[in-house]
Amino acid sequence: MKRIALVLLAFVLVSCAHKPQKISYSGITQGSYFSITYYDEEGRTFEAAFDSIFREVDNSVSLWNENSIIRKVNRNEDVVVNQIFKDNFEWARKASEFSDGAFDATIGPLVSAWGFHYKKELEMTPEMVDSIRQLVDYRKIEIVDDKVVKANPNMTLDFNAVAQGYTTDIIGTFLETKGIYNYLVDVGGEIFAKGTKPNGELWTIGIEKPAENFDSERSVQIKIQLKDKGIVTSGNYRKYIEKDGVRYSHSIDPRTGYPVEQNLLSATVIADNASWADCLATICMLVGKGKASKLLEDQGVEAYFIFVEDGVIHSEWWGH
Repeated sequence: MKRIALVLLAFVLVSCAHKPQKISYSGITQGSYFSITYYDEEGRTFEAAFDSIFREVDNSVSLWNENSIIRKVNRNEDVVVNQIFKDNFEWARKASEFSDGAFDATIGPLVSAWGFHYKKELEMTPEMVDSIRQLVDYRKIEIVDDKVVKANPNMTLDFNAVAQGYTTDIIGTFLETKGIYNYLVDVGGEIFAKGTKPNGELWTIGIEKPAENFDSERSVQIKIQLKDKGIVTSGNYRKYIEKDGVRYSHSIDPRTGYPVEQNLLSATVIADNASWADCLATICMLVGKGKASKLLEDQGVEAYFIFVEDGVIHSEWWGH
């Protein structure tokens, strides 16, 4: 009997030792927040590794880092780009080609001009828009022998519409190299949910309700359950410029040079990775609900649109 009791006790101890432990880590990165939650039987913590990944991305593609590779590229310094930069460049190019130029990582000069002029109460004339548009065209910039080549030295790059989704993905990839396949990574709202919780419960994600103003309190429009997918929401309701009672979207169409005018308040895209979901959500906000639905047809994704029709806010699942 004693031997049986010892065997049972040993079994209980082993079982307890291998019970997955919930590990959480959060903080600030890339001008926003991050939150990482995962389950690990060994209870390992990877804060140093996560911080290193955030630093590498920041040093490569952050516009807020004076010494980042992208800032040096934009200043036309002689710099060799790394894999992180090349990955973001390729995601951006893929999104540009897919959207027929609606997505364009060279949009920076137009965004800056519109923001500056409205804040200073100046007018953007058609002549000014046409002049600045000469600096915006993804087809006129490429990477050759690990260096960026521009058709015009005044062209600049901006990977803000993919960098956070990309960061989410590489954090997830790191966890999987450690044998961890049940996690939720959120970098600035760009999310990837892998596996489940120990009890088999799926990860629950909240989609934000469009706010009346940029500083309105955040609330949830709808909650969904997710597994092995990336999810990203892009919206214009908190990012706009207001002048004479008119709100101008922060989304500029590089093909026209003007802020987009459409009734889509937010677009949430669920895809196989956060990088592509990030790109697609941005594209949806640029082209509007109707064109977005057609573009997404063969992408194997789902989308949740919140839009205004006849003064009333509606929501609609696409591909669900």
